[in-house]
Order: sequence, then structure tokens, then C-alpha cells
Amino acid sequence: MKKALTQEEKYHQMIETPVEKLIPGLAVPTIISMLVTSIYNMADTFFVSQIGTSASGAVGVIFSAMSMIQAIAFTLGMGSGNRISQCLGRQEYEEADKYAAVGFFTAFGIGILIAVFGTLFIKPLVLFLGATETIAPYAESYARYIFLAAPFMMGSFVMNNLLRFQGNATYAMLGITTGGILNMFLDPLFIFGFQMGTAGAALATALSQFISFMILLCQCNLRAGTIHIRIRRFVPSLKLYGEILHAGLPSFCRQGIASVSVIILNVAAGPYGDAAIAAMSIVSRFMMFINSALIGFGQGFQPVCGFNFGAKRYDRVLRAFWFCVKVAVVMLTVFGVVAFVFSRPIITAFRREDLEVIEIGTMALRLQVLTLPIQAWIIMVNMLSQSIGYGFRSSIVAMGRQGLCLIPMLLILPKMFGIYGIVFSQPVADLLTFILATVIVTGILKELKDKSIFEKNGEI
Repeated sequence: MKKALTQEEKYHQMIETPVEKLIPGLAVPTIISMLVTSIYNMADTFFVSQIGTSASGAVGVIFSAMSMIQAIAFTLGMGSGNRISQCLGRQEYEEADKYAAVGFFTAFGIGILIAVFGTLFIKPLVLFLGATETIAPYAESYARYIFLAAPFMMGSFVMNNLLRFQGNATYAMLGITTGGILNMFLDPLFIFGFQMGTAGAALATALSQFISFMILLCQCNLRAGTIHIRIRRFVPSLKLYGEILHAGLPSFCRQGIASVSVIILNVAAGPYGDAAIAAMSIVSRFMMFINSALIGFGQGFQPVCGFNFGAKRYDRVLRAFWFCVKVAVVMLTVFGVVAFVFSRPIITAFRREDLEVIEIGTMALRLQVLTLPIQAWIIMVNMLSQSIGYGFRSSIVAMGRQGLCLIPMLLILPKMFGIYGIVFSQPVADLLTFILATVIVTGILKELKDKSIFEKNGEI
């Protein structure tokens, strides 16, 4: 087995290895992790869809609650992980320990609160999330186990990010992929074998998240060369929380506002029946699968970006960004062409008995994959700005695609064009966000270029 690198060796690797070699090496484990996570999310949708259209819609409804749980976890995980990578770039190891402890234990504590209050108020909550009267019973069964698993789900997301930002993506992959593969086997067993229905899908997810949590905890605390999570390092302060939230805010904006937009989407689709909600749920899960490969690749870029920004190697930050943009655009263009051609068979695989779901889903999927190349640009701009601490500008980009631009479209277009307005909302939002991201990143790239020139001239 390959010997684990010490923190000093990791530092030199991150600031000296050519980015064209370093980023793919870090990205492969994260791509695998993201794809497996996305596949087991789709597995829930696929197996539950075999029960019926209302059950399929229930997964889409509770997805917004899961997105909010993930949003909080990613905020703390990305925020503390981002600060850790910059601390390691400056070789401030004790400070990095503090960020790890505060990020993890805060997330786990919030998860406990979600588990308690989510279970107590489950019925009004699923109705608030957009469930119809026919979807609500399935949604309640699904949500109950999801809420109970919240502490472990949030803890896993934080540890995954802590490992990634240290350049230990392979360790993170082991925990995430093990849980994901387990979930794909447990889904049909619990749903059909034990006749548990939607509750079985949620229980499979909950157990898988717990297994991932335990594996990741071992990876963090038993591996040499990693920042260990220690309760004695949990010394929260307004300063630490402020820095974590500043760095993690873009993740909250991206994930949190996405959950809000899903609720609005469910409400907007409600008048067109359970078929519309089910169709948009299937499309959302499939688009998440495609984007997960890009996000995984971008997550290989983030620790490189954070390390080198902390070490004042601005030239490497710029080089890494443009390398990732080129790869990302090509990657999503290829995925988009394939998904466009096979869009109808893809939707049919989920719900072949319901022609209305197939028609709505096929149209929505084709429109959304047309904007995949510009989604690559949007996501890489977001990751660059977040990784170097440009929190406000990164948050604006993060909120654009599924918030600032999407929510107004969901409120306006369906009233004008009916069901067509719903399926057109996301592509229009993507175009508007592309313009917004381009305006924002132009200034950031100029600043980095100027800093790079000053650094080379010995002025910093």
C-alpha cells in the first residue's frame, strides 16, 4: 500500500506538481464519490417510481428537505475545509485542527435538532414542501427515516469535505462510495423484499449514511497525515464561525436556495397533477447525476486552488482554473449530446407506465441538457471564487442558477405558458446566470493576474 504523505510532503505536492497532473489525480476519487452518491439518489427515485406516480413524486418533495440538510452540512464542511486548506498552505497546523473540530461538531449538533423537530412536525412539513394530498402519505413515510439520519448525513458531508480540502480525496471516496453501493443493494430489498414501500427506500438511505459516517470518522482519525477531529479542539468563537460561514456561504446559497426552488417548483407543478411533479423530480435527479461528474472534477480543483492561494502562488491558481474550464466544457458537452439523444428512453426507464410523465420529462430533460456547456462555466467560476475566499461574489453566482434567476422564472413563466413555462424555467435561468458569472469572474481574474505579476516582481 502506498505510504501516506506527511503534511510537509503534502504541502510541496500541492504547490509544486504541475496542475494538469495534480488536479486529475485529486479529481478521480471525488468524481467517483459524486457519481456513486448521485447514482444511489437516482436508485431511490428509480425503485420508488416502480410503486407508482405519487410515490415517485414523494421522493421529489422530500428532496428539497434533503437539499436543505445538505446545504447546512456543505456550508460547514466547505467553509471549514476551505479555511483548513489555506491554513495548510501557510503551514498553520494547529489552527487547521480548530476549524475541523468546530465544523464537524457543529454540524452533528444541528443534525440532532433536525432529527428531533423534523420527526415531531413531519405532517405539516411535507405539505409545506409541496406534497399533494395523494403524495403526502408516501412523503411522510420517506421523510421519517431521512430526518432520523440527519446527524450522520451532516457529519459525513463535513468529513468528506475536510478530507478533500487536505488533498486526501481517496480517503473520502472510500466512505462515500461504500455507503452508496450499500444503498443500491438495500433499496430493492427493503422496498420490495420487506414490502416497506417508500419507507424502505428511506431506511436504506439512512443505514447507508450511518455506514459512510463510521468509515469517514475512521479515515479522519486513524489515518496518518490527516487533520484529526478532536473534541478538545472544539473551541467555538464568533471569529471562527464568521470565517467558516464566510467561506461556506456560497455552498449554503447554492444548496439552500436550490431546496427553496424545488419547493416552488413542486407548488408550480402541482396544478398539473402528480405526473408533473414526478416528471420534474426524475429530471432533477438525472441532471444532478450529470453535474455530479463536473462537481467532482471541480472538487479536485478546490484544494489546489486553496493551497496555492494561501501560499501566494497566484499563477498556479489561474493556470488551474483555465485548465478546469476547458476540461469541464468538453466533458459536459459530450454528456449533453448523449443525454439529448437518449432523453426519452431515460425517462421511460423510470416510469414506463405513465405516458404523461414520459412526455413532460422528455421535454424538460432535452431543454436542460442544451445548457450544459454554460453550466460548466458557471460551476467553475463558483468554485474558483469560493476557494480563494471571495465569499460574497461566489454567493451571488451560487444563488443565480437555482435562486436569483430560477425562482422568478418559476413564478412568472408558468402563469404565461402553463406546463411549458415550468420546463423552460431552468434553461432560461441558466442563460441569465451565465451572463452574471461572466461579469463577476472578469474582475476576479484581473485581480489574480495583478497579484501574480506583483508576486513575481517581489512586491508582495
